[in-house]
Amino acid sequence: VQLQASGGGLVQPGDYLRLSCVASGRTFGDYNVGWFRQSPGKEREFVAAINWNGIDTNYAGSVKGRFTISRDNAKRTAYLSMDSLRPEDTAVYYCGVDRRNWPPRASDIDYWGQGTQVTVSS
Repeated sequence: VQLQASGGGLVQPGDYLRLSCVASGRTFGDYNVGWFRQSPGKEREFVAAINWNGIDTNYAGSVKGRFTISRDNAKRTAYLSMDSLRPEDTAVYYCGVDRRNWPPRASDIDYWGQGTQVTVSS
């Protein structure tokens, strides 16, 4: 599976942004999807995950209530909708897929996308 993340950009605090993660290959629907983020000098941290059929979701406490993860298996795409963005949300955001673990940790990810930069600044 190859993943392509997109949708990042420079926004102001309180703004909305939606990230997309498009997969190639016909087995996307077999995988759980996770979004992670990494800031300079910090480890990659979990943001949100959605299971293979979209029934279960899981969020980091810092984004719960502001971010929403979703997926469309017919389009082989996962999304991360981010509302009420804060400067501390600034990071490179990565999507990844995992077949076995729930919710997936960064060390569980089988395939990673290339990352998309999100900068929240006034």
